[in-house]
Amino acid sequence: MTERRAPEYSVVVPTAGRDNLAALLRGLAHGDGPAPDEVLVIDDRPRPGAPLALPELGLPLRVLNSGGRGPAAARNVGWRAARTDWIAFLDDDVLTSRDWPARLADDLDGLGDDVAASVARIEVPLPDTRRPTDDERDTLALTRSRWITADMAYRRDALVEVGGFDERFPRAYREDADLALRVRRLGWRLAQGSRVTTHPPKSGGFLASVRRQRGNADNALMRAKHGRHWRHEAGEGSGRLGRHALTTLAGLSALALTAARIPRGASLAAGLWAGLTAEFALSRIAPGPRTPREVARMTVTSAVIPPVACTHRVLGEWRVRRGRAVLFDRDDTLIEDVPYLSDPEKVRPMPGAAEALALLRAEGVPVGVVSNQSGIARGHVTPDQLRAVTHRVDELLGPFSTWQFCPHAPDDGCACRKPRPAMVLRAAQELGVDVRRCVVVGDIGSDVEAALTAGARAILVPTAR
Repeated sequence: MTERRAPEYSVVVPTAGRDNLAALLRGLAHGDGPAPDEVLVIDDRPRPGAPLALPELGLPLRVLNSGGRGPAAARNVGWRAARTDWIAFLDDDVLTSRDWPARLADDLDGLGDDVAASVARIEVPLPDTRRPTDDERDTLALTRSRWITADMAYRRDALVEVGGFDERFPRAYREDADLALRVRRLGWRLAQGSRVTTHPPKSGGFLASVRRQRGNADNALMRAKHGRHWRHEAGEGSGRLGRHALTTLAGLSALALTAARIPRGASLAAGLWAGLTAEFALSRIAPGPRTPREVARMTVTSAVIPPVACTHRVLGEWRVRRGRAVLFDRDDTLIEDVPYLSDPEKVRPMPGAAEALALLRAEGVPVGVVSNQSGIARGHVTPDQLRAVTHRVDELLGPFSTWQFCPHAPDDGCACRKPRPAMVLRAAQELGVDVRRCVVVGDIGSDVEAALTAGARAILVPTAR
């Protein structure tokens, strides 16, 4: 009887240089169970300066730089450089248990081919001598997150298929939920693992809760990409933005009415503002330790948070509405056309394709692929072969933020085969971009027609055809 081999995996840790990184690496080095094939530490400091101070632990360790573009970009740098089919993402402020490697191997072993990821259970140790502070409760909310990349292992195939993390999420917020929703939408499943990872509680200072309101801008992108019911799909509540908007409106109305010398109206608006602010403050004070400092902090920040949250949301919506994307045909546009391409070794980039993609990515423009692949319907290409070719294109020219394929034959009457517009519309929706601000680049007339029918703009590249 042959012994079953544990799945090979890489560990990717984005870091801004937190002190906890060394403790995390020591835990990985001394863990029980199959060691990682490699550990990739992604230095995401904007100006790294001195090298990271990492302990000598005998780990197969590589340090890569991501240029301070945020955790989503750092994770993309990591998984694209990893050599294994499974990539375990860990945040640099978590601590793994002694048996974490063994439990990860158990979690990955035997997963079906339709499972994209295995998520750990997060524990937050809180003091048992008092009630938790607002910062500690914020950290505790991580234990209820469904798909948190503080500890989540992803299959490379799934990451390639969706283009990895969306780098338009600049903070460690929503980028993991966005990835999970996109993966699930393509039919993959996400599995709950048995391993447990500890996340120490945060302590961010007097105005930490105000700074957290920057996440409202990311919520605007989530709504654009996943629709108005994205919170329900992600297993979250409705949030307080509606109440924050009412509170802000009441406060602004009180100021405006005062300036217009309408005292009665100003008093009513001020009373509404005070009542809503008091309700918000009390809801935050009640579950906390109620120390003088915590009460003062909750009182002050509860008055500041509503207008700050609304401002960030408005700015986020403005950025979304100004968002743009470029979608490429695959064959004879990005890579040389090989009829019914099924061999990844035959992938050859078109001249200038890599340079054009690099220019777009440098400007923060998401790029995607929309491609007719009738070879699947004709039986010349299998889905696995298409996936292998996609892997190779991604290695040479990626990452792409969306891949859209039509697997049907010309006579199937589908809605997605170009020159029909469905793939262009799906790509725009997946990217959260108004299709009118998309450009489709292709080498034949059906690419142009699909773009114009969808409402996008089109560019025809010159080829021998």
